[in-house]
Amino acid sequence: MDTALMVTGLASAAFVASHLGLSAAPPRGWLVARLGEKGFQVLYALLAVLALGAMIAAYSHASHHLYLWPPGPGVRHLPLLVMPLALILIAGGVLTPNPSATGMTGALDRPEPAQGVLRVTRHPVMWGVGLWAAMHIVANGDLASLWFFGGFLLTALGGAGHLDRRLARRFAEVTSFLPFAALLAGRQRWAWAEWRRPAAWGLGLFALLLALHPDLFGVRPY
Repeated sequence: MDTALMVTGLASAAFVASHLGLSAAPPRGWLVARLGEKGFQVLYALLAVLALGAMIAAYSHASHHLYLWPPGPGVRHLPLLVMPLALILIAGGVLTPNPSATGMTGALDRPEPAQGVLRVTRHPVMWGVGLWAAMHIVANGDLASLWFFGGFLLTALGGAGHLDRRLARRFAEVTSFLPFAALLAGRQRWAWAEWRRPAAWGLGLFALLLALHPDLFGVRPY
């Protein structure tokens, strides 16, 4: 196994640990008591950036020929079907005030605290990143991609679970962790008008990434 491949796995593990480990109450409280809130945030961001940089550098030099399964045509093109939804969720999560986000609890005062993509899942950005990562693991089929994108997948879904533990009860009751579960259970209603901006931004970003993917990442996704 080449060195870059091993570093990819180690850096990915560090990326997950820097996000989920430091976000847990005991270590976060211990560090905030000694560094202050701003000091903790600086340390948190610094460790995350260093781990991410190491992941990208190692993954770009790692061998991509150690396959766990064959990335055939049907599997390789699967991201083309799923990425539009993933990017719409991410765009909608950025554009829509989310009561589960830090400093956004005021959104609970609205008549409907969950609007737009929040009607589908209360963690749209996390699920968007998770879908992006999962589809790239499946499409590539190699060990390096499993370790690289797996770090994002674990961080996204683990982070969503962490946020769930401190959600306001009112928001949790009308939304769902799993996409579309609240809609299927009748706790939410579909509102087409609220999807116009997320769909425009998400599909626009999808088209842009599709066009630039060969130049940015050296791989043609179609």
